Amino acid sequence: MAGVLNGKVALVTGAAMGFGWGIARGLARAGARVCIVDVSEGDLHTAAADVAAEGEAPLSLAVDVSDAAAMEGAVAATVAHWGRLDLMVGNAAIMPLVPFEKTTPELWARIIGVDLTGVYNGVRAAWPHMRRQGGGHCVAIASGASVRGFRDEVAYCTAKHGLEGFTKALAIEAEPHNIAVNTMGPGKPIKRTSVTRATMETVPAEERARWVDPIVMAPAFVWLALQPPSRYTGLRLDAGRLADTVAAEGYDFAFSPEKVTSFPEDLAERVAERRRWSALG
Repeated sequence: MAGVLNGKVALVTGAAMGFGWGIARGLARAGARVCIVDVSEGDLHTAAADVAAEGEAPLSLAVDVSDAAAMEGAVAATVAHWGRLDLMVGNAAIMPLVPFEKTTPELWARIIGVDLTGVYNGVRAAWPHMRRQGGGHCVAIASGASVRGFRDEVAYCTAKHGLEGFTKALAIEAEPHNIAVNTMGPGKPIKRTSVTRATMETVPAEERARWVDPIVMAPAFVWLALQPPSRYTGLRLDAGRLADTVAAEGYDFAFSPEKVTSFPEDLAERVAERRRWSALG
């Protein structure tokens, strides 16, 4: 990956650990300049050192993504630091496992505020900068909860399903501005969102052994950042499947649904839908 994203600037939320941590490290390894954002200032310090070990030292900002003004500030700081923003990755999420009857209005608002509104806040903040520079990529992190329901995850599933609707609708408005809007699932087993650095050792060793280092999936985000924004906007992709394809065939592989997602029928439906609304075909 070294050098393929030289000159590109990315912002990754929820980057202090887990999937976001791996994405940020991989983007830096590919040559991108990366702003890492997380609500946990202590964990950010550790993550910043890890990202710096892969490439240029990151900009590190302690921000709650549910705070629209704070996200505007993070994006403004990134653009002020490096002059542009090419890739916005909305990864920050919380996933407390709570039955519906115990999901209070306050907890509901917090989960939706981070997992869904947090992505909106990031894209909204990035939008004018991407328009001004002539384009960019906005990616929200999907999961199995984007397409299925799970016990004790009513609010989380609602947020993840909402991100798919957000992507489908915004892609229509974003295309004339050369801004791509996508969702990207992990596609491989990774650390559960609810596990923090502090609680990592409480997880059984056999479960931790199944987790894939998320930097393995980072080539999927590198590949997407290399594409013209108008090419694959509006689609749901899976990083594990995409990264395996890149490893086998390189970044210029011949595109097909089976190579980029675990849900090829969904992708085919979205491509067909796009033909109906896209002037580009």
